[in-house]
Amino acid sequence: MSYCVNCGVGLGEAAKSCPLCGTPVINPACPPEEDAPSFFPTRREDIPPVSKKEAALLVSTMLASVAICCGVLNLFFYNEVWWSLFIAGAVFMLWVWFVPPLLFRKMPALPRLVLDVAAVGLYVLIIAVTLDGMDWYLGLALPLILCSAVAAPTLIWLLKYRRFSILVTSVFALLCVGAYAFCAEYFIDVFLRGVWLPTWSLVVLAACVGLSIPLIVIRRVPSLREEVRRRFHM
Repeated sequence: MSYCVNCGVGLGEAAKSCPLCGTPVINPACPPEEDAPSFFPTRREDIPPVSKKEAALLVSTMLASVAICCGVLNLFFYNEVWWSLFIAGAVFMLWVWFVPPLLFRKMPALPRLVLDVAAVGLYVLIIAVTLDGMDWYLGLALPLILCSAVAAPTLIWLLKYRRFSILVTSVFALLCVGAYAFCAEYFIDVFLRGVWLPTWSLVVLAACVGLSIPLIVIRRVPSLREEVRRRFHM
């Protein structure tokens, strides 16, 4: 094998110049063979994509292994409480989050979101049934999950599929966050105290409204709107 006199890299029999530094190869004792294959690849090969079904099977196997191992351990040790149900619920929730998107790439966002929310609700329900806590599930956890099910797709739609300007989108997003905080404190107060006494949610809502007002002013005043677009490339 010949070596480059400049950088020392190994050269193939058909090399006329160093593939690393470009130094011409001049070796009268070993002239380059025209029909010899190239020592280095001449083109970049594309890596075949990973099969989505195989990836889904791998994820499913990993999650199922965790659930089965924890179930067996719970059966023979620490069997005073069926804590393995918590693991099984979390495994099922993760499976719903990751496997269907791999198998059904064109699944609409709304059915996927419904499945994700249902998985979270089922997981919390398993915890509630195991710990005999259906009161806090129905009175607190389920309403908060439903509020999240409304707020999350709204924010996703505003940020990903928005048909408004970025200023209007920001205003709607801020108001959505404030409304969610307002509803969350309502359900928390009613469940814990039996009466609604808004405190921190009003601060969050006031902050969101206060941030929204300047954005609305900028949106309504053409000179301010153009200045913001020029400075922030909006």
